[in-house]
Amino acid sequence: MNKKLTTSLVASLLIATSNLYSEELSQITVVSATKSEQSIKDVTSDVDVITKEEIEERHFTNVSDALKTISGVSIVSNGGVGQLDSLFVRGIDSKRILILIDGIRYNEPAGLSGAPLAQLNIENIEQIEVVKGAQSGIWGADASGGVINIITSKAKAGFHGNIGMEAGSYNTKKLYGSVSNKNKLGYLKFDASRISTDGISSYEPNGSKWKDLEYERDGYSNNTYNIAGGVYLNDSDELGLTFKKIGSEYDYDSSTKDRDDKLTKIKHYFKSANYIHKDDSYKLKLNAQQSKFDRNQDNSIYKSLVNEFSVQGDYSYRKSDAIILGLDKQNFENIDSKDKYNTQAIFVSNTNTFDKFIINETLRYDDNSKFDDKFTGKIGIKYNINNDMAVSSNYGTAYNAPTLGNLNYTPSLSPETTKSFDFNFEYKDFKITYFENKIKDMIRYVPNSYPNTRYENLTGESTFKGYEVSYIKNIFENILLGFNYTHLSAKDNKGNDLPRRAKNEFNASVDYYGIKNTHINLNSSYIGKRYDDAEKTKETGNYTIWNGVINYEIKRNITTYVKVDNIFNKYYQTVYNYATPGRSAYIGLKVSF
Repeated sequence: MNKKLTTSLVASLLIATSNLYSEELSQITVVSATKSEQSIKDVTSDVDVITKEEIEERHFTNVSDALKTISGVSIVSNGGVGQLDSLFVRGIDSKRILILIDGIRYNEPAGLSGAPLAQLNIENIEQIEVVKGAQSGIWGADASGGVINIITSKAKAGFHGNIGMEAGSYNTKKLYGSVSNKNKLGYLKFDASRISTDGISSYEPNGSKWKDLEYERDGYSNNTYNIAGGVYLNDSDELGLTFKKIGSEYDYDSSTKDRDDKLTKIKHYFKSANYIHKDDSYKLKLNAQQSKFDRNQDNSIYKSLVNEFSVQGDYSYRKSDAIILGLDKQNFENIDSKDKYNTQAIFVSNTNTFDKFIINETLRYDDNSKFDDKFTGKIGIKYNINNDMAVSSNYGTAYNAPTLGNLNYTPSLSPETTKSFDFNFEYKDFKITYFENKIKDMIRYVPNSYPNTRYENLTGESTFKGYEVSYIKNIFENILLGFNYTHLSAKDNKGNDLPRRAKNEFNASVDYYGIKNTHINLNSSYIGKRYDDAEKTKETGNYTIWNGVINYEIKRNITTYVKVDNIFNKYYQTVYNYATPGRSAYIGLKVSF
């Protein structure tokens, strides 16, 4: 196991925090950068990947927990597991980040916070791709700050399965498993996962501890099911179907210990049907998919729906060049208010390789039934100086339309427009990136407007810029050291710092492989000074959290682990007046067959 663990963890950490040598990079493929499968070394965009190996060896609590390890990505939470998570990629919040599950949209059209990220379990995921910077030239609206594509595990040749469990602090229990079969006729895979926890009290006055105040706990449960099947019509043609359901319930505080908790019930459904034809140089994809969101909160029911249909053709010409042409149709509906709009789009992406140069251009035209039509695009270039060194740069334009939830409160809102630029330098296992994003007419919540909630467009440009540094190295034969650092300046149209964004963030990880069949990981995260309000009166940052995990292989297909989060029981808040877990420990077991 020692060799297996070393190989998989080194590969996953290198991808997540730095670049790989070219022979290692060629083994990793991504689909989110151009909507087509590519080797990560041939992509000009700034892409990070969290692999299946890293997920299984770090034992993240959920998808949010995994994303926090990537440079430029931060998450703040309104309490413990299952409570509202707010995502920031280079300071741009989740309303401007497109979240996908196997290419299906997870952004809630009637919501106000983008995708409900906290409801995504981490089990049965193959990899998570994070594409930073404006991506509307391929993906359209919602992708002005980037794209996160969560790719679930696929059936492999033969019959396979696994079952796993975890138990620990706050009466937390996890149970998950999968079974699959694949042969020359087709494939079928089913997986399921469940998590339940008594949790902590979400509400906690800043400076106090919820346990000392005897506040009640806010529990959470989540059941996720996924089934995928396909038939091979012949050597060139394939039909596939997928269905996914996420069902969860969580308590949230009404603010004091004397009042009852309120219960939120969530049901999300995702369906897709696709046809694929491929030959040596051409690939045709037809896809229909639906995302449905049901949320019952405070005895009010919120329902929304996204229907999509797409046609895409990929054509390879010459030896290393490719062009992609696609048509998209999307319908967004707030079922409760009957509000709806649709978009129709055409896009093209072209990639050329000239010796050491790679150039990619994308262009997209969106016809929106509610707003003006938009052209967006991106150009990226990469120069491989030698096998160890490369430079790359990307410039893109994007737009972000108000959600149906925003428009329900303020019908007069206009779309935002974004300009995005980054420059990357890579040498072996070292990488540094400069980025700058400018959002014109940025949509924001009008402070203190509740209960008459309102949103507004900020006249002028809001600017998000900074740099990221990452490095990883085997400092001794059995010790791997890695870190990443992000410096961020996030300003509104008047030059004021935007809340909930730290100027400095630092992640570090040490892995030890010197004991037979054992892997030990110690990791930490430092969050610099930040404020929860524009007036800078509510500080939440300036803390360091340490976590650790020990993996042990009992037999070839049986592994166990112990994990401790917040080892030193650090008191901190990511959102003012909302609690975070103290020291917590978990033990788990997984059997594969």
